[in-house]
Amino acid sequence: MDVDLLPLRKRITNTFKLCGFLIRSENSSYLAEQLLPFDAAERDKWLTVITENLQSQKLLTPHVERAALEKAINELNRVGLDEGETVFALIDAFTVPRFRYNQRIKKFELDTQPRQLLTAPRMKSDYMQQRYAMLLQKTLRHDLFAPAVIQDGVGAEAQAKKFKLQFAENLLATSAMKEAVVLGLLTQLKEGKFYVEDPTGCVQLDLTGARFHAGFFCEGCFVLAEGNYNNGVLKVDGLGFPPAEPATSSRAFFGTANTWGGESAKLLKYSAGLQELERTNTETTIVFLSDVRLDLPVVMDKLRQLFVGYDSCPPQAIVLMGPFTASTRNHHELRHHLDALGGLAAGCEQLKKQTDLILVPSSEDPTAPNILPRAPIPECLAAGLLKAWPRTQLATNPCRLQYCTQQIVVCRLDLMAKFCRNTLHFPEDTSQIEQHFARTIVCQGHLVPIHPIAMPVHWDYDPALWLYPLPDLIVMGDSCQSFSSSQHGCTVLNTGSFVKSKFAFKVYIPATRTIEDSEIPDEME
Repeated sequence: MDVDLLPLRKRITNTFKLCGFLIRSENSSYLAEQLLPFDAAERDKWLTVITENLQSQKLLTPHVERAALEKAINELNRVGLDEGETVFALIDAFTVPRFRYNQRIKKFELDTQPRQLLTAPRMKSDYMQQRYAMLLQKTLRHDLFAPAVIQDGVGAEAQAKKFKLQFAENLLATSAMKEAVVLGLLTQLKEGKFYVEDPTGCVQLDLTGARFHAGFFCEGCFVLAEGNYNNGVLKVDGLGFPPAEPATSSRAFFGTANTWGGESAKLLKYSAGLQELERTNTETTIVFLSDVRLDLPVVMDKLRQLFVGYDSCPPQAIVLMGPFTASTRNHHELRHHLDALGGLAAGCEQLKKQTDLILVPSSEDPTAPNILPRAPIPECLAAGLLKAWPRTQLATNPCRLQYCTQQIVVCRLDLMAKFCRNTLHFPEDTSQIEQHFARTIVCQGHLVPIHPIAMPVHWDYDPALWLYPLPDLIVMGDSCQSFSSSQHGCTVLNTGSFVKSKFAFKVYIPATRTIEDSEIPDEME
């Protein structure tokens, strides 16, 4: 292969010199490898386009670095796409845009105020109020609460029953009210006594005869409480969640603004070029593994088999979720394991060229505290892996992926156990436990609708955990049994544990929006 590259490398060096650029031997070899599959005429054409792109980048020195070359090549791969449009992108949780609901114009507006980890004390209540405002506006639009309309001379009484949503202050201002429905935060203000709280006040609940709808009702989630109010207590007949809303309906209140994150100013859902690419790229896959313990020799052996197996048909991305080692104070142990992970891909050249390796840390991985969103693994610990596999990306937890027009949320968290431990009422139909899990996070529009003591959140970055508008796919790296469930056009997938499930993993096919169950057998033939 090196002999074949020599004439092409000389051609690249001479072309770059004519254009006023200097290129090192390792960078000319990299570019030669990219151009080798083309015939001579095509190579000349691409060389011209690449040098023109480099000139437009306005480099500070005549020396062309690897990053500038990769940027130029990526621009070629985006032929037919507008500026800011990318086929695949990883979006950091700390860069997710924050929107606030404007009650006057009934639209969401971009909040450009700077954010910080150690934020102002007022944000402790403000982030919950913003979550409440998001849930309130979509609840008021639901058929059950929308104002009745007279159609064809038929009165509202003959149509479906409508409810009027009350605020806490409405109930507190009267001594009794029948069929009251309140939306608010389920909270325990006194030991053993639960309340529903909204920005106007709080009302005590009597849950002794309550009928619980599907889902996990944990302190810290928002609920719709229906019942009869009398003498300061709401005797609850039914307790449910705010209704879910399809993403197509939600996006109407954001306009074309990019609610997802990334470089584009507009939401890529509406890109015709990306829609066409998504439809035609039928072979593209994204691979998800969770609980990938790099300190276990058997796991490393299975990962080696995985990389070798995918080298002939590289996926768009391989997402590995932690914990990557047993909980330890010696952070440098992880560095050695990540170096070894890079060594596993030795010889898998196609895989390393075409596939993004994405590492999502768990709460047990160094060096960030157990608060969401969680910072990525430090680059200093992954330096060897980044060198061995340049397309490695260190992600936050949670993080967002964008493939063409599809939106994917990835989160590594043992959330099922937290729901089961903290719920007021355990679902009676345990055979459908995954449906209850999916319904809880979809209706709440949030990844962790639970008390901050059970799962702390950075107040200023709470929007990074929002699931509104609903994404196409939510990937949970929960160590419980794997499952998938669809709710309102959104698929909730749990990968399960790679170690505990005999090395099973999930493969997502964006073209068909389907999920395949895969595993690495004991003996690879």
